[in-house]
Order: sequence, then C-alpha cells, then structure tokens
Amino acid sequence: MKIIISEFMDEAALSGFAEKDQVLYAPNLVDDRAALLAEVSDADALIVRNRTRVDAEVLAAAPLLKVVGRLGVGLDNIDLDACEERGIKVCPATGANTLSVAEYVIAMTLVLLRGAYGANEPMIAGNWPRQSLIGCEASGRTLGLVGFGEIAGAVAVRAKALGMEIAAYDPFLPASDAGWQGIRRYEAIGSLLKDSDVVSLHVPLTDDTRNLIDAKAIAGMRTRAVLVNTARGGIVDEAAVAEALRAGTLGGAALDVFHSEPLAAAQASCFEGVPNLVLTPHIAGVTEEGNVRVSIVTVENVARELAKAGCRRAPLGKCPG
Repeated sequence: MKIIISEFMDEAALSGFAEKDQVLYAPNLVDDRAALLAEVSDADALIVRNRTRVDAEVLAAAPLLKVVGRLGVGLDNIDLDACEERGIKVCPATGANTLSVAEYVIAMTLVLLRGAYGANEPMIAGNWPRQSLIGCEASGRTLGLVGFGEIAGAVAVRAKALGMEIAAYDPFLPASDAGWQGIRRYEAIGSLLKDSDVVSLHVPLTDDTRNLIDAKAIAGMRTRAVLVNTARGGIVDEAAVAEALRAGTLGGAALDVFHSEPLAAAQASCFEGVPNLVLTPHIAGVTEEGNVRVSIVTVENVARELAKAGCRRAPLGKCPG
C-alpha cells in the first residue's frame, strides 16, 4: 500500500505501518499542489492536517484512494460527500488533541483577563506601569462555551477548577444528556453571549456557523468580554473583532484559526495595532505531546482501514487474522 503524508506529524508514529507499505512523508506537499496531485495518482491513503484541500481535484487524481487520515478533528478541508460517494473512509484523530486545546483555552483566558504580561518593554525603558496592568480574576466569572462536545467539556472541567461558572449552548446535545450536569444550558446563543465574561468557540465550520460571531453578535456580548477561537476561522468575522477591540467594547481576543491561513496581507493589516489581541498560527491542538498522540491515532486509523481494504480484495480464506 502507498501512503502519502502531505503535512507535518510525529515521524516516529510512521513505524506503525507495515514494512511492505510504501510511505512517503513529504510535509511540504501542502504547498506544492502539482506535486501533491502527481504523488496521489497511485496512493492508497492520504494523511493531512487542515491545510491540504482534499477536494474534487485531488480525489480525481487519486483513483486508488481508500482512506484519508486527518491529523486532528476538523473536516472542513475534506470533501466528505465526494469521499462517501467513492467509498473512501475519512478518519479524524478524535480525542487525541483534546487536552492540548483545552489547556490553550484556559491559558488564553487567564492571559486576556489578567492583562499583565506585556510590560517588558516599558519596564526595561524605566517605567513602572503598575496601575494600567491591574487585570481581573477568572474565579467567579462565567465561561460561555459555544458547542459542548468533548473539547468544550475538557475546558469546562479545568475552568471549574479555577472557580469559574460554566454555561454552554449546543442545540445538538439533548437537554437530557448527562453531560449537562453542573452546566448552565442555554437554548439561544444570543442569551449565552449576553451572560458570559469569556466566550470560547467549539463548533465546526458549516453554512450555519459561518460568521456566527459577527459585529451584531459581538454587540450583544458583555462589555469587555473576552473571546477565544480555537475552532475554525470562518466562524468569526475577524474585522469585526478587531474593530470591537479598538473600540474597547470587546475586552480581549485570542484567535488561533483564521478565514485564510496563512494570513493574507489585507487580512493581517486589520490586526495591526489592535490592543489585547493574541494571534497564534493554528497551534492550539499542537503540543509536543498532542502531536505524538494525534500522529499515533492517525496511523492506527489509516492502517486499520487499509487492512480492511486488503481483506476485501483478498482471495477467500486468505485474509490475515
């Protein structure tokens, strides 16, 4: 079997493939579309992160493709309908980076609420900006989670340990679900935004969630509230967030995902000089430990599906195991 990896992963995990497999680890393929199309022409499996677009063009170039492994959980860069029509299995690394993302959300919550970590330059210059850096405690404040899946649940556990009140909105999780225990459940996202000091996004990018947090939604948030987005960039109107931070109606924001990645010049310019803003390059789920887990799970998923595909076409009685 031929396996193509078009983005970075923990290389040690590749030992999980059979010795007879032909494994091409080429993380630069994500930036060389022509080379990617050429390499997948005889590939049985393709492993990607979030930047490789597994679209109609790639699928047409890969007639033997049986499985797409996703080093992460978001699937908006993969044409799921086309894969299903072709019988191509799509395998996200569900749960493998949950802890990494949850810790990022908590870290950004503390950084943005406290606001005490940008004093190096003025202090080195001889100033003592003590009064301007008095921030807020997380304890006693309300964390509003938009979407209440596994990662949001892990965030809630850690936020509770800080003394935060937890609220959540998720129309796809029944009110009877045991996961709501100890969580203030909201039927409408507008009400959640109005009552939350910190808002963290945990929903996929769909037609319904695109620009979910726009200027109108931000206007309905508490004054000086904090926004953290580790979900998908298209969920947030980036220009509206920048404007609200400049105006002081939004207290802070941490954006790890963006409408276009890497940032286009015009896109980046809207963030210049914006106060209490943290920008990170889609790394919330990528810690050293998280990368190892994601890589191992992805290799296991892909190897399992390739074994199934091999069994389906093996002569009767010849399938191993």
